[in-house]
Amino acid sequence: MALPLLSEDPVYTKLVALYQDAGSKLDMRELFQQDPERFKKFSVELDHLPCPDDGGPFLLDYSKNIVTPEIFQLLLDLAKSRKLEDKRNSMYSAGKINTTENRAVLHIALRARSDDPPITLEGKNVIDDVTKVLNQMEKFCNDVINGVWTGYTGKKLTELQESGFLQAARKWFLAVILTCKKLRPAAVNTSYGAWLNFFVVNIGIGGSDLGPCMVSEALTQYQVGPKAHFVSNVDESHLTDVLKSVNPETTLFIIASKTFTTQETIANAQSARKWFLEKVKDDSAIAKHFVALSTNLPKVQEFGITTTFEFWDYVGGRYSLWSAIGLSVALQSGFANFRKLLDGARFLDQHFKNAPLEKNVPVILALLGVWYNSVIGWESHAVLPYDQFLSKLPAYLQQADMESNGKSATLSGKRITSFNTGPVLWGQAGTNGQHAFYQLLHQGTRIVPSDFIGFAKKKEDISGISHHSILLANLIAQPEALMVGRTQPSASIPEELRPHKFFPGNRPTNVIMTKKLTPFTLGLLIAMYEHKIFVQGAIWDVNSYDQWGVELGKELAKAIEPELAGQATGNHDSSTQGIINFILKNGK
Repeated sequence: MALPLLSEDPVYTKLVALYQDAGSKLDMRELFQQDPERFKKFSVELDHLPCPDDGGPFLLDYSKNIVTPEIFQLLLDLAKSRKLEDKRNSMYSAGKINTTENRAVLHIALRARSDDPPITLEGKNVIDDVTKVLNQMEKFCNDVINGVWTGYTGKKLTELQESGFLQAARKWFLAVILTCKKLRPAAVNTSYGAWLNFFVVNIGIGGSDLGPCMVSEALTQYQVGPKAHFVSNVDESHLTDVLKSVNPETTLFIIASKTFTTQETIANAQSARKWFLEKVKDDSAIAKHFVALSTNLPKVQEFGITTTFEFWDYVGGRYSLWSAIGLSVALQSGFANFRKLLDGARFLDQHFKNAPLEKNVPVILALLGVWYNSVIGWESHAVLPYDQFLSKLPAYLQQADMESNGKSATLSGKRITSFNTGPVLWGQAGTNGQHAFYQLLHQGTRIVPSDFIGFAKKKEDISGISHHSILLANLIAQPEALMVGRTQPSASIPEELRPHKFFPGNRPTNVIMTKKLTPFTLGLLIAMYEHKIFVQGAIWDVNSYDQWGVELGKELAKAIEPELAGQATGNHDSSTQGIINFILKNGK
């Protein structure tokens, strides 16, 4: 039976009435004064991670939110009213919850172990297929990293043809590594060639780019294989810039496109193929330097590729980094670390499935977001990772969240006009953001609920300067400052400046922390946000797994493309036609 609109749900109307009556007057400073145990009541710690080396434990502190026990209970009641648990069970049992495409949603299967309970779709345990592809990926990664997979010349891809200068540089580089006690062992054990001369170029777009690109950067410290570069933009400068820095003899291209027809990806792939053959002049060499992540074998073979990794239509692009789409990650970080990434997500999958709603991390984050976005009307949300390796996480989550829940129709086709669905999500790595947009967070007229993400374990200091302590001090200080504000500037401040040094405070934040950033905790973190998105979509009653909104622009672009070559004339508004005319006049 179809759910009523959220705005017609009795629990939602209670929440709206509560906010209008008392919620808008709530002050976090007073809430902390009234309850010394507030942190204990409004935080969750997951301290049973499988191995201490995996970066546990995990902490979510949501005490700096404008919620009371009464509000929190109503939010939990709302989750039950919106049949969240039934929808969650349907996803885990391979129900076709992507209703507009009649598909199951099974990214959870991508990180399952082969001995986990079966996930049956159309009479088949999908974990068997997932395991088969993971085994294929493992062998391929090991062959490439260990030099079993060779380039078109028959040499190991990690072999070098060094000039005298490079030989001297190599000796200096290895001498520095071997005398530096603080550098992680992986750096010592990695060949010079793998670090400096052997590259993977991943050509994809959307989920075939954002996820693996973000994870590869996040796991830079764990590099044991070839450095991964990523090309997504059809703007030729993106591909050209990467090709300037690679050698065709020691480069492996990964073409990531399920249909092998994605316009931007195939344009870049054909250009990379053309560049490669101009250097090599041997079509048969394609098979040694190009592999595909696709289901369209005829198109792949026509391209000249003989090695293909499969994935499935029950996995949406923005949830696909756990599949063969993560091949670039597994090559750079090693398959063992890729497996730990999957295990971290699997740990969170089990937590999301089994933990009670009031202690369920993705559920809590999602409900707070609904409270702010749909009840109060704050339309924006910031993700602020205090680790430079996670600098691409906000961009990755933009696609995951905004493409999933940027919807205005319910599952039954009702138009949504009376409440907000997906928020505008944005952010940047701290502390850079503090010198950019935090001014608006602290003193602007808009309230932006924010997630602060950090890692407790100290990294190596440089020249005795405690960089990590400075970083963590800022991470701790910002949520505190956003909450307490400065409502009574010092009497020593001139009266005319006091309005400018007034900080209203009472601005909500979550703090998310683990011991350290590892493949396992990264997998846990990403899966946490995936399930948060699912929960919010369930409450809003939207399909979080289609993306029809991206289609119209693509269709119009295909129609306009021949017009830009002067081959056709379209029927456009005066603005669009004026832009086309300007390009025709000035673009040649």
